[in-house]
Amino acid sequence: MNRSRIIQPLVLGIESSCDETGVGIVRGTTLLTNTVSSSMDEHVRFGGVIPEIASRAHLDAFVPTLQEALHEAGVTLDDIDAIAVTSGPGLAGALMVGVCAAKALSVATGKPLYAINHLVAHVGVGLLDGAAGGTGGVSGGRLPENLGALLVSGGHTEILRIRSITDDVEMLGSTIDDAAGEAYDKVARLLGLGYPGGPAIDKLAKQGNAKAILFPRGLSQPKYMGTAEEPGPHRYDWSFSGLKTAVARCVEQFEARGEDVPVADIAAAFQEAVVDVITSKAVLACNENGITDLLLGGGVAANSRLRELTGQRCAAAGITLHVPPLSLCTDNGAMVAALGSQLIMAGIAPSGVTFAPDSSLPVTTVSV
Repeated sequence: MNRSRIIQPLVLGIESSCDETGVGIVRGTTLLTNTVSSSMDEHVRFGGVIPEIASRAHLDAFVPTLQEALHEAGVTLDDIDAIAVTSGPGLAGALMVGVCAAKALSVATGKPLYAINHLVAHVGVGLLDGAAGGTGGVSGGRLPENLGALLVSGGHTEILRIRSITDDVEMLGSTIDDAAGEAYDKVARLLGLGYPGGPAIDKLAKQGNAKAILFPRGLSQPKYMGTAEEPGPHRYDWSFSGLKTAVARCVEQFEARGEDVPVADIAAAFQEAVVDVITSKAVLACNENGITDLLLGGGVAANSRLRELTGQRCAAAGITLHVPPLSLCTDNGAMVAALGSQLIMAGIAPSGVTFAPDSSLPVTTVSV
C-alpha cells in the first residue's frame, strides 16, 4: 500500500451479520458502490430470520454480490488496498460465511484484512461524503466532536458516545431484553400483519389514534431512572418485553368481549410507546453526557415516526441530528468499508486471518 493509498485507501467491505449480504467499496470517504442482496423474502413464512436459511443465502449470494460491486465501482480485486469484514456481533453462522469469504480473498490477493464491529460501522457510515445530513451535517470525512449514536434495529437498541471512531466508543445504554425491531415483529404477528413488522406497523399507525390506548414505557419509573446526581440502574436503558405483553393482553381483552380489535389504534399506540421512550432516553443521555450531535442509524431508523420525533426532540434540546440515507441505515457493506478506511488512515494494524467471528462482540471493541 503506497503513501497515496494510505491517504485515500480503496477498501472493500463485507457484511453478513444477519439476512443481508452486503459488499461495499469506498475510496477514503467516497462511496463507490453499495451492493446488497437480502434473503428477507425467504424468512417471511417463518415470521422472523432463521439463522440456517440466512447462512445458506449468504453462501449463494456472496460471489454474485461481490462481482456486481466490483463492476459498479469499476475496479478489480487487484486495485483494492484492503478488505474489511463484519466479525460481530450478529448470527454466528451468518458471520462465519462473511468472515471465511473475506479471509479467502485476503489470502488469495495478499490484501490486508480488518475485522470490524458491526455496530460501530453503523456510525462509521456517517463519514461517507454526504451520508449524514441535518443542520451542520457531517462533511469532509470528519465526525463532529461530542458525538453520540442512537442505533435502532431488529437486534440492537443502543445509545453510544463516540470519542474516537477508531478506538474510543462507549455504551451509555441499551435494551435489556427485546430490541425495538424485535418488538415490532412480535407485535405485528399478534396483530396479523405479517413479517417484517416494522414497515407494516408504521404504515397502519398513520390510520390509527396513538392516544386511544396508553401502553407502558418500560424502565421509565423513578426506581429505574434515578436522578442525574444519583442515576438509577437503568437510566439510559430500554425494555420492550413488557410492552409486547401489554399489547397481547389488550388484544385478548377485545376478543374476550367479542369486539373487533382496533388494529390501527393498537399499532399507533404501540409505535408511540416505542418511539416516545427511545427518543426521551436518548435525548436525556445526550444532555447529561455533553453530546451535541446525534447520529440515528439501524434498520428501524427508516420508521417515519421515530425519525419525526427524534428530530423534534433533538431540535428542542439543541442537539444536531444526523440521519444517513435509508440505504445506508440498514445493514450494508459500505458501512464496513467506511470504518475500515478510517482504521487504515489512522494507522491501525490489520487483524490478519487468525481471528474468529464473535456473535456477542462488545461495542467497545472497534476492530479485532
